Amino acid sequence: MTSRVLTVGFDLDMTLIDSRPGIRACYQALSARTGTFIDADLAVTRLGPPLAEELVNWFPAEEVAAVADVYREMYPTHAIAPTPAMTGAREAMAAVRAAGGRAIVVTAKYEPNAKLHLGHLGIDADAVVGDLWAERKAEALREYDADVYVGDHTGDVRGARTAGALSVAVATGPCDEEELRAAGADVVLKDLLEFPAWLTTWSAARR
Repeated sequence: MTSRVLTVGFDLDMTLIDSRPGIRACYQALSARTGTFIDADLAVTRLGPPLAEELVNWFPAEEVAAVADVYREMYPTHAIAPTPAMTGAREAMAAVRAAGGRAIVVTAKYEPNAKLHLGHLGIDADAVVGDLWAERKAEALREYDADVYVGDHTGDVRGARTAGALSVAVATGPCDEEELRAAGADVVLKDLLEFPAWLTTWSAARR
């Protein structure tokens, strides 16, 4: 009987990439273009949920869909170049491959822009699925038969648990360790630098 390939899913914003500089720049450009005040510094403290959930704080509900389209169109120009990889991101992806597994990215971000980020940073994922948030992330995690899902938000924990995947949380985003544990994370790491050692130990225990 052939053993199943290890599959690890990763969130994008504040898990694999520090998207705060790029998103801040894009919100500032959007504010200038629309003439509507957006507190970009505040907005980047609560990354994770879908774009519409942030825009509704600044625009009338009936305008949000159209403004979101403008934001996504502007995003490649303003947000890709300023955005670095998170500490340990490349090492975490490499650890999955070293274990004979595949690494996928499942994010609430607009999928074409998610792929632009990964391409710009030279982070190679086996699959990228965008436009999924919280429990809906389970759709992609189940499709790819993910064993583990790594994220920084309580919404990522809910997605992993809904999919029946092990929830590994990193305290590098808006949610602290206590919040992540309370949401049901199976493992909480300080950052992705701790992930390779954890994966080695966990993989050995599964054999």
